[in-house]
This record gives sequence, C-alpha cells and structure tokens, in this order.
Amino acid sequence: MDSKTMPYEKTSSIDGDDKHPHVWSSPEGGQRIDIGKQIFCNRSLNMRSIVAVGFDMDYTLAQYKPDTFESLAYVGTVKKLVNDLGYPTELLEWSFDWTYMVRGLVLDKKRGNILKMDRHKYVKVAYHGFRELSKEDKVATYGSTLIRDAFDEPEYALIDTLFSLAEAYLFAQLVDFKDKNPGKIPADYSRMYKDVRAAVDLCHRDGTLKKMVAKDPKRYINEDSSIVPMLKMLRDSGRATFLVTNSLWDYTNIVMNFLCGPRAVDGCSDLNFDWLQFFDVVITGSAKPGFFHDENRANLFEVDPESGMLLNTDNGTPMPQVDTALRLPLKTLDKGCQIFQGGNVGHLHKLLSIESSSQVLYVGDHIYGDILRSKKILGWRTMLVVPELEKEVELLWTFRETRKHLQLLRNKRDHIEDTIHHLQWSMRFDGVNIENKEELLAEIAQLQSQQERVRLSHQEAQRECHRKFHKVWGQLMKTGYQNSRFAHQVERFACLYTSQVTNLSLYSPDKYYRPSEDFMPHELDILAS
Repeated sequence: MDSKTMPYEKTSSIDGDDKHPHVWSSPEGGQRIDIGKQIFCNRSLNMRSIVAVGFDMDYTLAQYKPDTFESLAYVGTVKKLVNDLGYPTELLEWSFDWTYMVRGLVLDKKRGNILKMDRHKYVKVAYHGFRELSKEDKVATYGSTLIRDAFDEPEYALIDTLFSLAEAYLFAQLVDFKDKNPGKIPADYSRMYKDVRAAVDLCHRDGTLKKMVAKDPKRYINEDSSIVPMLKMLRDSGRATFLVTNSLWDYTNIVMNFLCGPRAVDGCSDLNFDWLQFFDVVITGSAKPGFFHDENRANLFEVDPESGMLLNTDNGTPMPQVDTALRLPLKTLDKGCQIFQGGNVGHLHKLLSIESSSQVLYVGDHIYGDILRSKKILGWRTMLVVPELEKEVELLWTFRETRKHLQLLRNKRDHIEDTIHHLQWSMRFDGVNIENKEELLAEIAQLQSQQERVRLSHQEAQRECHRKFHKVWGQLMKTGYQNSRFAHQVERFACLYTSQVTNLSLYSPDKYYRPSEDFMPHELDILAS
C-alpha cells in the first residue's frame, strides 16, 4: 500500500531501543511505518527512474535545534541591531520564544502585520506585532480592494524557512515596542524589517553563528544515526549521491563529520574526510537558488579538503598551474568524491553524467531556495523536508474524532440555514394565509435560535481545535477548511514531502510512490453519502 493512502494506524515506533531499526537499510526492513515518519506523495515518482539523489545540508541533513540554534541567531541579531545599527539598549533584555512563529507566514513590512492566509491568498489570521486584528480590521485592510493583493516581495516578506522564524519574532517585538514607546525607534515598520535583515546578514557575514556551532555541534544539531544507513542504501542500490549546500567547505566538513562520523564519548570526534565516501560529488558555496540556472556563469573551483584552498577547473576538469611547484599537494585523501565550490547545475549534470533532469531527486527544506527552482526551472524530482509535519500528523490522528464532530456541526449549520431560507421564500407566494404565516414565522424564529446555538458551538469547537495545533497560528497546512498558502506551495512544487530526510531509509530504494486520488467537491459529496 502506498505511503499516502496507508491507513492512519498507530504502529510501533521505529525509534525504539532495537539494535537494528526496522528500516529498509537493515535486515528487518519493510515493516509498517509510524504515521509521523511516512513519505507523502503529490506526484507519481518511480525511484527506479532516479539515477542520482541529492541533498541540501542545513535543515535537511542537519536538523538544528530551535531552542539553542535559533536562540543563538536571535541574540546575535539583537546585538547587531543595538551595537551596529543604533537601536535602543532595552532590546538586549529581550528573549526569544522559539515556539511562537511557524513557517508559511507573511510579513506585511509597511503595516507591521504578520499574516496567515489560505491557498487563495485570503487572510485568515492576522496580528499587528502580538495584537490580533479583528475580523473587521482584516477585511478593511486586506479584503476591500478592487484588485487582489499578490502578497509578494518587495512589500511583503515570506517566512518559508526555519531560519526565518527568529527574525519574524524579533520584527513582531519591534512593532510592539515602537507602538508603545513613541520616538524610541524613529524608523518606520518597513525600515525596521530592513534593519533586522541587515543585522541577520551581519551575523552570517562575520561567522558569529557558525563559529559557535563549530565549537559544539552537539549543542546545536540533532544527532541522527539513520543518515549513514540511508546513504549506504542509496549507493548500494546503484544511485549516485551528491550534496549541494550554500555553506562553505570548512563548515560543511565540521557538520558532516558530526552527522556521519563515529561518536566519541563526549559526542564529538576528530575531523576527517571519511564521510565523503557516501557521496560522489559535494558542491559547497553553491549560492542557491542561482545555482539552478544553467546560464549562471559562476566559476567552478575544486576544493583541496586539507587546506580549504580553491583550484581552478575547466568545467570540473582540473587545470594545470603555471608553476607545478605551486600546485597544492593533495595528500592521502581517497579521490572517489569530488569536492567543489560554486558553479551551476550544468557542471553538476556533467560531473554525474546526467542525461535527463527527471533522473535527479533533490531533497531540501526551502520551498524557494531548494524546491521551486529545481522543480520549475530544471524539472528535477523533489522531496521537501518539513520537520513540523511529524507533530502535525500525530495531532491529526489524535483529534480525528474532533474533526469529524466539526464536520457534523458544519453540516448541521448548513441544513438549518437551508431550511430557514426555504421557509422565508415560501412566505412570498400567494395562497399563504395569515395563520400559516404566523406559524412559519414562529418556526423560523425557533430555527434561527437553534442556528445561533449551533454556530457558536461550531465556532468555539473550531477555535479549540485550532489552538490544539498551535496556540496562535493553528494547523500548519490548513486555515479553517482551506489548505494554507504553505500547503499549496508544498502541493505545487514538492513531488514528495516528509518530516525527516532519513525517512527515505524506511522505504525500498526502488519504491514507486503514487499519490492518492484527487477529488472534486462534487465527488466527495457523492462518496460521503
């Protein structure tokens, strides 16, 4: 049974204390898979047609801990705002709630609002800083124009990566602070957001974040013992594997050593290049999403792993230097894996002998940086990693009866409303005497009272269900009964999506992923009857 149509049954977790997890990369492979670790399919994908599987690193192979890593990013950004951009020193006393923001939100830079909308771009939840906007304010601001707003850059900012959550939270804090302390921050909301982005860029530029992670990877990155078995499984099945990351070589080597290297007692190990055996090509400093444009003329440099120095290449072929005495000594490294910096997708296709873009499956976490461009421009097959999904599907299972109750209440509201409309309309016809009209009016009044009780009951039940997923923003993939904008993007651009990259190791490397059948509303009504 295919992953998307598999019944939502609670099964034994694969994360138990077994010496060998029940995964395809172990002798016990092929067991039923816990719902939170399933791979879900939007478009049919036959793994037999895939010759190369590629991975992003940050937030794909390397899952950062939000309570430590995002807090680190937040503190660094605040310090840059105060020390480099002249913001009030009170900001240094602020703290970061890493559970507050979620992906899929949109920042209205001009108005200082944070929005969640459905797939049709109707705003369903809106906050000004941390103050919720009323329904009337939402309609007045975003629903009363003759031309629909696209909610795109440059007026808006999309919060579609986990890296963006800290800056979104800081922006909300700044909006509240500015409103409550007139004159303390002369910049308008748009300028404040621009300053936050500048402060974030300063943190990355001076290496503040990556230096801290490099000193103690275990504090900031989740360990995952399934990564190596997954990579081995893919390579043993005859696929090429590659890594394309925007991080530079020195940081990439530290993170991949932590993820793939042997563990010492303290959780750390000496740096080496053993992890390279699991890849055919590694491209660092790729500058995605520009990397996915074949016309991008970025040079491709070979990386000497021992020194980190760059060597010129001719589209991946080493170029002899003018003076051979100046050539960097490549020591004892097994040259099975080629390491590069820069370049474009054309270089990668040549290095891996890719004949068709549809032969490549790329796994990433960034809708725009990893998935949209690689899918839309190249035609690569794509898998999106959505860590939040594991908790979401577990909650969907837990509250399945609540959701059925909500549907029943919604149907009851519709039925009562239709009955009222029918009675009101019947009073307009000739032949209805005064006595009948009085009876109809009494029946309508009774139904209207019942309608109001059901409406309030439904509204409260829906609000309570919303809070169970997230106290502010609700379900990641839904806004009310509609798919959220984030869910719509996942559906459009990701062939597959799942909670962790290593969920690939739970399925056969030759699996044929098939989506569930699409249904139009008229089909669902017939099936439900």
